[in-house]
Amino acid sequence: MRDRPRSVMLFAAGFGTRMGALTADRPKPMIKVAGKPLIDHALSLVRAHGPERIVANIHYRPEALIRHLGESDVILSHETPDILETGGGLRAALPLLGDGPVFTMNTDAVWRGANPLDQLAALWDPTRMDALLLCIPRDHAIGHTGTGDFTIDGDGRAQRGPGLVYSGLQILKTDGLQDIAETAFSLNLLWDRMLAENRLFAAGYTGEWCDVGRPEGIAQAEKMLGYRHV
Repeated sequence: MRDRPRSVMLFAAGFGTRMGALTADRPKPMIKVAGKPLIDHALSLVRAHGPERIVANIHYRPEALIRHLGESDVILSHETPDILETGGGLRAALPLLGDGPVFTMNTDAVWRGANPLDQLAALWDPTRMDALLLCIPRDHAIGHTGTGDFTIDGDGRAQRGPGLVYSGLQILKTDGLQDIAETAFSLNLLWDRMLAENRLFAAGYTGEWCDVGRPEGIAQAEKMLGYRHV
């Protein structure tokens, strides 16, 4: 089995309820920031990294994503009739992703700086790690109002608690997904097992990141990118 991530899972199935009326007629990944859909911001970074496979899960109002991605290099994982959350959705997509560790990436954030997938790949050590999370210092996490999700010790191991903000991007070994009984479940269940075994690691991102989970995040992300409406 390979030990380097060569596939990327893009999470694009959610309902986007925090976006209010903006997602009444479209899925959140199709909301435009700086003139292009959120999912295209993620895809620009993914394609620049150069994985062998890109998979996106779809569920809520999937027609727009099917049209947008149908002729592209992105393989679609259809979640039907029910949404499966991050863990269940990733497990359902494994036949499309292939064996070995994978990147998983949320599609509701915008990045400014070094390619975050390159940064994670350079730090990935499968002999020590079952997952490596990319986290953001709070002063570089634009649009995030919480106290953070993880701290990192001197060896790079992650612990839950106020500190850095999880960016929605990670490298993850998927073997443990098969042992979870639930059909729909969060990847937090897998992270908890890795935490107990001291196999969950994290790293801080060197650039800026903006959460576009709420309507106000659109303007914040565009300001971060230096985008001006014409």
